[in-house]
Amino acid sequence: MSGDLFLDFFYRLRAHRLPVSTHDWLMLCEALAAGSHQHTLEGFYQVARCILVTHENQYDGFDLAFSETFQGLPQVHERMLDHLQKWLEHPRRRAALDSASLAAMERLDTDTLRARFFERLAEQRERHEGGSKWIGTGGTSPFGRGGSHPSGVRIGGSGGGRSALAVADRRRFRGFRTDLVLDTRSITSALRQLRQLRREGAADELDLEGTVEATAKSGGDLDVVWRASRRNDLRLILMLDVGGSMDPHAQLVSQLFSAAYRGGGFRELRSYYFHNCVYGEVYEDASFRRAQSTAELIGSLDERWFLVFVGDAWMHPGELLVSSGDFWNTGVAPSGLTWLARLADRFPRAAWLNPEPTRIWSAPTIAEIGRIFPMLPLTLEGLEDMVKVLLRPTACHRSRIEQVLRG
Repeated sequence: MSGDLFLDFFYRLRAHRLPVSTHDWLMLCEALAAGSHQHTLEGFYQVARCILVTHENQYDGFDLAFSETFQGLPQVHERMLDHLQKWLEHPRRRAALDSASLAAMERLDTDTLRARFFERLAEQRERHEGGSKWIGTGGTSPFGRGGSHPSGVRIGGSGGGRSALAVADRRRFRGFRTDLVLDTRSITSALRQLRQLRREGAADELDLEGTVEATAKSGGDLDVVWRASRRNDLRLILMLDVGGSMDPHAQLVSQLFSAAYRGGGFRELRSYYFHNCVYGEVYEDASFRRAQSTAELIGSLDERWFLVFVGDAWMHPGELLVSSGDFWNTGVAPSGLTWLARLADRFPRAAWLNPEPTRIWSAPTIAEIGRIFPMLPLTLEGLEDMVKVLLRPTACHRSRIEQVLRG
């Protein structure tokens, strides 16, 4: 295997979102140097997968990268093996050698045999019989079939070589991909990564380590230390776009909603509905009968709350950029974009999940909202990335938020 092909495999793995680290790659190199792959492509496939794959949802990406990198390599080897096989068919009867002749032959160790074999293979262009150098039959060369050599190796048998690619091409683990499978159970598992445990409330839990330390400091007199219990402090606002272009994604959004309520592990969870964009009001029900003032929502909750939008962000530009419908009540008319910026300003730990494919995210309204909120695909990979964004918010959207708020 050439160095370029080996390096290409590394970059293809990263392209398929396998988190292969330098440490993992060096470990693979050490395994190959030790011969753990038995110098076969199938062995390399098994060893590389064992070292580089750390989660079941990475199997399919590994198979895709392996297939893309090594496709065609076995055919080259098989053509070479076919030539060898033809050269070694119907071996010539070997010459009779006495014990003195055999003893005079050079004895070779395994590494020397392997090196010389590949040298001969690179030079040889035709079949040979009865010789002492080339790969052939009936002779005294260390390589061939039906000959005599005290430390020779027999060449022949089936070529093999396709099994690793055949396994990779079958893609048996396609169903484990996190960007293809999204169900309530997997969504729940992803959302639970947001949980934050904090100690608060009455000191009603025994602090064993603190008690031991306090007792030691008091010269052996028991000094019991109590502490507050750890409670989940995760609070989430879920904003759901419904109706219109979101109808095809209704089931997917319903799964997310169910997972959040049934097993998200939130201390508090509030869900609100809107259509296309948030304006002066959001709604507690999907039929838009129970309204909640967006301004009051912003004023009554603090920055400890996480904010997650679920919507395609696809609408007429006027719905996002032109004045909204509270002009008659307040005399001012913030646009939908302004309301989104106000929410992003109040809740810095925020993200937007979009069920539409990323190839259309350059659409004007999607791109504009993506400048206010980190936008992620509504897949398991997207949910996992959302968790990272919410737990470690960055300031990359801050300048755009301030620009919109200044008007």
